[in-house]
Amino acid sequence: MTQWIDSPDALRARIANPPESIGLDTEFIRERTYWPQLALVQIALGEAEDDILLVDPLVPGMCDALAPLLANPSVLKIMHSASEDLVAFKHACGVLPAPMFDTQIAAALASVGGGMGYQKLVQAITGVALAKGETRSDWLRRPLSASQLEYAADDVRHLHALHRHLDATLATQNRTGWLQEDCARLLATVADDQGERWPHLSLRSAQFLDRDGQLRLLRLLRWRETYARRSDRPRSWILDNELAFALARAARAAHADVQAILDATPKAPRSLGGAMFEAISTPLADEAEAPVARGDDRDKKQLRALQEAVAAAAAELGLPEGLLASRRLLEALQDGGGWTGPLAGWRRCILQPRLTPLLTAGDPAAASV
Repeated sequence: MTQWIDSPDALRARIANPPESIGLDTEFIRERTYWPQLALVQIALGEAEDDILLVDPLVPGMCDALAPLLANPSVLKIMHSASEDLVAFKHACGVLPAPMFDTQIAAALASVGGGMGYQKLVQAITGVALAKGETRSDWLRRPLSASQLEYAADDVRHLHALHRHLDATLATQNRTGWLQEDCARLLATVADDQGERWPHLSLRSAQFLDRDGQLRLLRLLRWRETYARRSDRPRSWILDNELAFALARAARAAHADVQAILDATPKAPRSLGGAMFEAISTPLADEAEAPVARGDDRDKKQLRALQEAVAAAAAELGLPEGLLASRRLLEALQDGGGWTGPLAGWRRCILQPRLTPLLTAGDPAAASV
């Protein structure tokens, strides 16, 4: 049967001689905090029932005991849709589980299916139908119920089987390197997470601000990110996007004017008016480099041609179009962003010969390398 681990010493004893690969998952709560609260860690040392460990990270010292296994470069960590789990591990344990094999990414690259949930992927590969009854459970309560424990164990019970199938498929397709590259990039992104550099670009309303208004919005969103992290509160609890836009658009020059907007807005964080005014009125060291948020003024015909070329390449490879290149990445190429980030590596090898002629047809500078 699965083992409940509520002692750091018991955990150290079980992982003293770890296998070459482990299944790994977490349960966390992120409703009232910025950082995910790690509530449970599930580890499958093997495929037998007594190889499944349900580790209680709320016990003092448990995260310290877990960290060496997570950081062990000789142990492959098999996970599914790992991005938020990585953030939870980094915040609670101070390390990331590397190297990693993400079965959701692997399934997409292996042409099994894009964005598949764990239950659906398990059924597709193993034929096992898993229960979904505890998806909205309170994982911070103690003791956990029998149904919670079974659900948690299920989340790692089949990871080794998924890994065997997907790893073999990727090897046959010569795509193992693609997965390694994407998993390494995901780990690097979480490890170096300083917040989005240009958060104003994510707000569609930013395109309706002039250059100065966009800079005010950028300053305010950078401040919000820092404050949310420091206070461990959700961004929207600090300042929602609609109010941030209103403050940036107002172009006020005095603290009293900013405070007036907050006072007139229900549920606005009135006590933070001074900090917001200071943020709005203080230039950032790198804001001269900030790209302008744009609307629909790009070459739409060119964008459609880029999307069609990506769709054709994805169809040939059996990949989801969004996995190969999203619209946002194509728009960045139109803006001269170059073959960086997710568009580097194997995606560049596939797409650059197809997309460069489409980009240079209108503007040679748009296909920068």
